[in-house]
Amino acid sequence: MTAPSTYGLSTEARNLHWLLSNLVEEVPGVHSVTVVSSDGLMLLSSDPGHHHSAAGPEAPRSGPRGSSADLATIVSGIGSLTVGAAKLMDGGSVKQTMVAMEEGSVFVMSISDGSLLGVHAAPDCDMGVIAYHMALFVGRAGHVLTPELRSELRKSMESAQ
Repeated sequence: MTAPSTYGLSTEARNLHWLLSNLVEEVPGVHSVTVVSSDGLMLLSSDPGHHHSAAGPEAPRSGPRGSSADLATIVSGIGSLTVGAAKLMDGGSVKQTMVAMEEGSVFVMSISDGSLLGVHAAPDCDMGVIAYHMALFVGRAGHVLTPELRSELRKSMESAQ
């Protein structure tokens, strides 16, 4: 994974990029990670410069169709669906959602005010380890995701495209 450029970003934004990179690099089985705002916009991604799948059947794919934008869309949709389900069932707020598939897993965890952390992982990943590291990220990131920082991160993602 190539680290995204954090030149010109605030200390808080650089710290979030660092936390995201560590989640991908140090947790076995994690393919890609994204942070999505409450309105569905990608704020952070483990591969911000990779927005379209590579051509050819032999091209390696590390995320949904190889695209960070696809993972952000999936995370936003899962988040919306589970919030709606929780309201219908009077279940309170959604803390975490996990989708296990034959060829992979997707984890979604609430960060703050509707922001979500999404992880795409290998099918044989240790779900407990991934959930633990996601909770660490949420604990460290939740209090710094202010409206100002979200705006800065959105602009950074737009310039990476």
